[in-house]
Formats: sequence, C-alpha cells, structure tokens
Amino acid sequence: MINVLIAILVVFVTGMVAAVILALASYYMAVPENAKVSEVRECLPGANCGACGYTGCDGYAEAVASGKAASNLCIPGGASVAKAISEITGASAEEFTPPVAFVHCNGTSDAAVKTAEYEGLKTCAAMCLSCSGDSACKYGCLGCGDCADSCPVDAICLEDGIARINREICIGCGACVKTCPKHIISLIPRTGMIAVACSSCDAGAQTRKNCKNGCIACKKCEKTCPNGAITVINNCARIDYDKCTSCGLCRDVCPTGCIISVG
Repeated sequence: MINVLIAILVVFVTGMVAAVILALASYYMAVPENAKVSEVRECLPGANCGACGYTGCDGYAEAVASGKAASNLCIPGGASVAKAISEITGASAEEFTPPVAFVHCNGTSDAAVKTAEYEGLKTCAAMCLSCSGDSACKYGCLGCGDCADSCPVDAICLEDGIARINREICIGCGACVKTCPKHIISLIPRTGMIAVACSSCDAGAQTRKNCKNGCIACKKCEKTCPNGAITVINNCARIDYDKCTSCGLCRDVCPTGCIISVG
C-alpha cells in the first residue's frame, strides 16, 4: 500500500513541477499579441476566398496589422472594408475597384460542333482529364459547372451549355478562375464593357468549323481599334484593358460576333 502511495505522490509532484514550468514558460516566452489583428479580422467578411493572396481572412488580417499588406485587397469586402481597415491601421484609404469574372467562350449548343457523348463523372475536371470535352473545340467551356460550384456568392449559372457570370453579383474573388480546368475564365476590370468570348488558338478556318461563334483571327478588330487595345495573339483576339476605352468599334466589325458588350 505504501508503494502505491509513493507512486501516486511521485506522479503528483512530477505533474505539479511540469505545470509550474509550463506556466512560467508561457509567461516569459509569450509573444505579444497585436490587438489590431483581431480588429481587422472583425472587419473582414469571412469568405476565406484567398483572393487577397493570403491564406484566408486570418492570414490577411495578420499581414495588414503588421503593415505587410494594403488595406484594399479584400475583394468580397469592397470599399467599405478597405475604409474600415484604414481607420484601424491609420493608413490612408486606397482606391478600390473590384474586378469581375468573365467566361471567354460562347460555344453554345447551336454554335459549337459536338463530336462525342460524355457519360462519365459530370464535372469539368473529370471530363477534361478523360477526353478534353465533347466538343470539336478543345478550348471551350465544358458546361459541367465546376466554376458555379466554387462560387461563394452563386454568381454563376449554366445557360445553353455555357457558364454565365452575373456581373451584378460577382465579387471578383477569382475562385472560378482557379477552378476552371480549361483556364478560360479571367478577371477583367469592372469598367471594361467589351470582352472576347472565345479562347480558341486554332487557325481561323478550323475554329470556324468547330464553332460559328469563335474568333477566326481575321484581325479586323485589331486594325479598327483606335487605341491599339486589341491584338490577335495565337489566333485569338486579346484586349488590353489599360488601353481599351470600350468604344465598341472592335465589336461592330467582328464577323463572328465573338467580341461582345458585357455591361
């Protein structure tokens, strides 16, 4: 019995000593908490979308509080959050204009030529891995809605086999951009009223065979633009939004209608 009591006493004393050591260590080795981190965190919407470039809202709050990040990187929060963060950190409020996502494809069911019937797992990722899609155009939207599933605000829907983005709802977080296996979704300036709804890099004649709405690289848009804002690269028109004034001249001369107004 005495041996049992001695064993219990040893364990108790050992535990008390360890507790004291841990308490002292936590006191003397504690890292001072930056009060601004919690204040900034409370301002953030909690979407954890990663569009700011950090590992969720916690990571962004820490970066802002330590002066390593700007106050206007929270795309879902917008200008109101940027202003609130600036008031907490004491930094000047920076101008905030969130981008908007756009699907560079208009290969609807009546425009794109179908070459196969896909019967596998109904996700864009699975379809892309197995057969690159069921359309003759290997650059177009697969229409399974992986982007819609990734959208935190339900700004994406499928319409006639193509993903469509509601500009009024889109917060420009970029989740759909990262999700699309075809890489045909990009973030464009919200002020950009003209966009190219095609991603095909095939020669014009082949694109025309695959989809009647595709860019045929005729360069009429390039020659018409007064600001040099549109250039045909790899057989597809690309817009430089730093130069584009949304005059619409490129849209008007496009023979296939792949340059569209998005406003």
